[in-house]
Amino acid sequence: MATRIILDTDIGTDVDDCLALALVLCSPELELVGVTCVYADVLLRARMVLKLLSLAGRSDVPVTVGVRRPLLDLVPVFWSGHEGEGLLTPEDDTLLPSPEHSVDYIVRTVMESPGEIHLVAIGPLTNVALALLREPELARNLAGLTIMGGAARSRSPMELPYREHNIACDPEAAHIVLTSGAPITLIPLDVTTRVRIQAEGVQRIRSGGTPFHEAVAQQVELYPGYRTRGFTHLHDPLAVATLLHPDLVTLHPMHVDVELGGRHATAATLMRTPSDSAPLNAHVALDVHAERFETFLTDRVSTALDASVR
Repeated sequence: MATRIILDTDIGTDVDDCLALALVLCSPELELVGVTCVYADVLLRARMVLKLLSLAGRSDVPVTVGVRRPLLDLVPVFWSGHEGEGLLTPEDDTLLPSPEHSVDYIVRTVMESPGEIHLVAIGPLTNVALALLREPELARNLAGLTIMGGAARSRSPMELPYREHNIACDPEAAHIVLTSGAPITLIPLDVTTRVRIQAEGVQRIRSGGTPFHEAVAQQVELYPGYRTRGFTHLHDPLAVATLLHPDLVTLHPMHVDVELGGRHATAATLMRTPSDSAPLNAHVALDVHAERFETFLTDRVSTALDASVR
């Protein structure tokens, strides 16, 4: 039976969300129940999702818009300005998300199917935090919660930042999520910065030969980080891939705190071995089979679309 997932995304800021969505759509082991959009211009993000779903022949998937600003609105919203470039056209202004708010959608969908929905959060955690606050029973009714976020900095080069983008965009929301009791798997920078897509991988995706494959390849090539370096990291696709092949990463039981008051390190994720006073609240990936994952991603995204859209 396919794993039923909701993908909560800030697609557009980094191309890794686009690649994560592509991996979901190309994986028959996953049933995409819905997509929820979070942070900043959520309507534009939803239109990006709707366009990619249309190209993939999956207009049946509901897409909702959620919270635009951080929970306490204490940090400025980051908006890089290239979102939608090369994907959306003026005609796509007619693409409209479902009217239900993302927080309501998450709560309703999970509570209607207790123990069946796996939530994959690859953006700031505002939608997820508000859903958990709105429905106290949500945490125990999730089949799982996989989050791309944070940095342990224990086994990695010290050039890793104190704080990771998704946590830094709304640290208070991250604190709520990590203290909720939900069954959390955390995929941090320690592993995601070790996996990349380069030119040959982009061409492998393009070789899929459909407008969908071309759109995904173009999104990678147009991403400013890729254009500058000739590669980009695969943060969010790795989080999705752990649902398909859990052995791609090595998980460690951890107690994770989010720093909320530090002068230099607000939003840092502080991780330690669980104890009576600091109980287990996440299984954290600290090691990854990088080459195996990179090959899996490009092979899967280039070949596994349903035959009806080829």
